[in-house]
Amino acid sequence: MGTTDTHGADAGGASSTPIHDMVIEVIILPVAHVDRAKEFYGRLGWRLDTDVDDGGRRVQFTPPGSGCAIQFGESLTSAEPGSAQDMHLIVSDIEAVRAQLTAGGVAVGEVFHCATGTACRFRTKHGAGRVDGPAPEHATYKSFATFEDPDGNGWILQEVTSRLEGRVEAAPTAFNSFTELAGALRRAAAAHGEHEKRTGEEDANWPDWYAEYMVREQSGAQLPL
Repeated sequence: MGTTDTHGADAGGASSTPIHDMVIEVIILPVAHVDRAKEFYGRLGWRLDTDVDDGGRRVQFTPPGSGCAIQFGESLTSAEPGSAQDMHLIVSDIEAVRAQLTAGGVAVGEVFHCATGTACRFRTKHGAGRVDGPAPEHATYKSFATFEDPDGNGWILQEVTSRLEGRVEAAPTAFNSFTELAGALRRAAAAHGEHEKRTGEEDANWPDWYAEYMVREQSGAQLPL
């Protein structure tokens, strides 16, 4: 188990208590029909990790690029089927992901953003304050779309194009899929176009500029101008 940070130092600067990693690995979904749920999550394009019966059937799927999986099956939870709500799926291009899911026969709502704040995305808000279409300029964290599985368990797609500073620990820049990398390249290209407009000249060193932009965007640092 790794140690990621420390806390609890006293006023005299004494050694602090380490904070050990606690990684969310699996979320249990309450479903009524295992095969129906398995067919649905397979249509999402999620990876089927396991389908076993070791005293009760258990099925596990992992979304593309995710470090956290879902499990459902027989007698895994006492929660009512459909009671899991507002589970977030973070995407870098919400319109592309919505198109992909709808092409697979999944009923995904239209993309929306909130008139103020971001709380309108939650089911308890019943759509209050929602504005059609993505957030202006695809502002990070602010564009959403929702869908449900056959039991009514609710998912929220949230578009994140750059992380808030401090939300992601320093680490090598990495992309989980070619679509995620392509999205980062498109955003870098658009930003670089604005950069050239400001400078009034063509930038022959654009590969370095792209690279710096993509690294800063993923780490949540201030983007280059």
